Parts: sequence; C-alpha cells; structure tokens
Amino acid sequence: MGYEQIEYNLEDGVLTLTLNRPERLNAYTPTMQREMIDAIERADTDDRVRAVIVTGAGRGFCAGADLGGGGETFNSTSKRAMDDHRDGGGVLTLRIYESIKPFIAAINGPAVGVGVTMTLPMDVRIASSSAKMGFVFARRGIVPEACSSWFLPRIVGISRASEWVTTGRVFSAEEALEGRLVSRVLPPDDLLPAARALAREIAENTSAVSVALSRQMLWRMLGADHPMEAHRVDSKAIYSMGSSADAAEGVTAFLDKRPARFPMRPSKDMPDFYPWWPERPFK
Repeated sequence: MGYEQIEYNLEDGVLTLTLNRPERLNAYTPTMQREMIDAIERADTDDRVRAVIVTGAGRGFCAGADLGGGGETFNSTSKRAMDDHRDGGGVLTLRIYESIKPFIAAINGPAVGVGVTMTLPMDVRIASSSAKMGFVFARRGIVPEACSSWFLPRIVGISRASEWVTTGRVFSAEEALEGRLVSRVLPPDDLLPAARALAREIAENTSAVSVALSRQMLWRMLGADHPMEAHRVDSKAIYSMGSSADAAEGVTAFLDKRPARFPMRPSKDMPDFYPWWPERPFK
C-alpha cells in the first residue's frame, strides 16, 4: 500500500521506516499509527527484511501526539467506554514488541511523549547530539502510555524512570545516554550511517531465525519470575536449532573461514514450539 505519513524503504536487507510529517515535527496521528502497524506486518512476512530502522524526516524524530485538536486531543469518552478503549501508542508498541525483526531507533531530533515511548520496545536506540527527549505526560495532565510504565523501568531502572516521568521535563541526548535510554550519541550527520552499519551487520552475518528467536527470548524473560523459565525456553530453542540447517551452516562456515549463508527463513522455518507464551487478549 502507499503511505501518507511514513516512508518505507527496503535496501540490502535493511528496512528504513521514516516518520514523514516534517512540517509538524512528525507528530503522531491515527493515520501514522495505522501505517506503522501495516509496515511492521509487511516486514514480518517479508524474508528480505533483516533489520528495521525507524527515524524521522526533517529536524524531528516525533514531537508526540498531534495536539491540533486542542483541549479535547486526549478525550475519548465520547467515542467508547473505558473498558473498550485501547491507547493507540500501546497498540503500536505491542506490535513492535511482538515482531520477529530487530528494530533500531535512530532518534534524529526531538522525541517526546509517544515520540519517545514508541522507541522503548525497539532493540537499540541511538541518538543525534541534537536530539531531546521527554516523558512529558504529567505536564499535559495525562499519564505515561504506550506500555511505557512496563518498558521504561526495565530499561533505565525505577529511580531514573520516576524522575523523568514525574518531572515531565525535556532532557538532552547526553542525559539519555547517561541514563542508558540510548546506547550511543552521535553527530547528526553520523546518525543514519551508524544505524545502517549496525543493521547491515545483523543482515550480513546472522541467521534470521536465530535473531527472531533470540529477540523474543530476551524480551519475554524480562518478566520471568525465575531463571528456570529461561532455562526451559533456552533448552527447547537449543534442541530445535541445534539440529537445524542454520546451525550446520554456521559451524561449517566458521570452520571453513568463510561468511555463512544461512538457508532458513522466519516465514516458514520457525520451530514448532514458537510461540511459547500464552495469548494475552485485551480483556
């Protein structure tokens, strides 16, 4: 499908999704949400996509929800009952969380509200030195959304998460790095090349099925009660992948001192035990 508010560009195994409302600092809208979810669905079923970069057009990453609706921007009471309402940012972050492709956030400019919470389920976040971030909800009379009350403390710790959320202040990329929200801060011109280099490293050197499984193993174990839960899943994954064509190729390529050419594809070769977690309906 054609997109109005994002750009979809696949090159050499790397999909770049660009939030594309530069005149509004890529402010988030229901259209952008629908298009992002559609793009992720496409990526998950396309074996050519090995890694996904998300960035913004122009000087911003995403300025949060579009506030063009004024004081009624967040008022959903006239649309549906509370028990039926789903936060749009959460719908997107859950879809990213469930993806089998690794995500890299290349935060090129201001990222506040949903503009920063949408990056939390992404696997790597790197930022331009000109970027600023903020969990500004308390300053708008609302609360954290997009499942960030689950993601943020797990990424940066409860103390730092509480400081950023309760003050609602906007902070620098350097503070985000110090707080481990991002892993690198780079000059603006170096940001996308670094994101692409990282994505290509994944695309050119790894098994797509191994990456898909590993990504879900890491995320799902964040909520585990005991390491035995990880041991159970690890054991199934090692048993299944150990006899796979990708494992044979990985070892043979290492012994032959050549690049591996992994034959397995996530669209058709995920092991029988995947997914191993129970379905969690909204209600």
